[in-house]
Amino acid sequence: MEISPYYEKKVDCLHCKKTFPTTKVRTKFVKVSQTDTDFMPIYSSDEVPAMYYNVFVCEHCGFSFTEDFSKYFAPGTTEGIQQQISSKWVHHDFKGERTVFQAIQAYKLALLCANLKKEKHVAKAGLALRLAWLYRSLKNTEQELRFMNIAKAEYLESFSTEDYASTQMSAVRIMYVIGELSRRLGDKENATRYFSKVIESQRSGGEAKLVEMAKERWEEIRGEREKTF
Repeated sequence: MEISPYYEKKVDCLHCKKTFPTTKVRTKFVKVSQTDTDFMPIYSSDEVPAMYYNVFVCEHCGFSFTEDFSKYFAPGTTEGIQQQISSKWVHHDFKGERTVFQAIQAYKLALLCANLKKEKHVAKAGLALRLAWLYRSLKNTEQELRFMNIAKAEYLESFSTEDYASTQMSAVRIMYVIGELSRRLGDKENATRYFSKVIESQRSGGEAKLVEMAKERWEEIRGEREKTF
């Protein structure tokens, strides 16, 4: 019998506390052909796009979240979520295989919930960046740029407040992503500044792979500048 790449997992909603099923991808089916310079996973046609399934959408109340969300709700945020999302929610579920458009809907819901919940900047940045990637896969440049701008602003906030401290994101990785998003958005000044910070981090044992990537991007910017003169 052929094993499906998908399986169902029961999740407890952080907001309404009810249990609902969500679809996940079995680890052995998570393969990425290559990654873009801002870490966007590029899947070949026969690969399962695991990124589509990162967001859990509660079928009962509409609250949408990822494993990066904290269980803590700041005072007043529960009421805001109830008013803006749950009171308007029409029962439907996101279980089963998702299309790219359902993935976009799930991420947009999660970003709205993250804003209402006052989630960490690093978590909001990650959601916005993934929305940019999904729109890039559809070649929708306008929406891709829109969400890259949101991601960049959130990563800058995360970097200045250091709210990434207890997450999988490191300061060096955040600096690299800010540099790369700046480069893609045409802000070469900020791109150069943040890539330089990444390169300087090697003195204190910075992450070698990121340092190498920053050097490559820095060279690309220099090459582009030389062409314009």
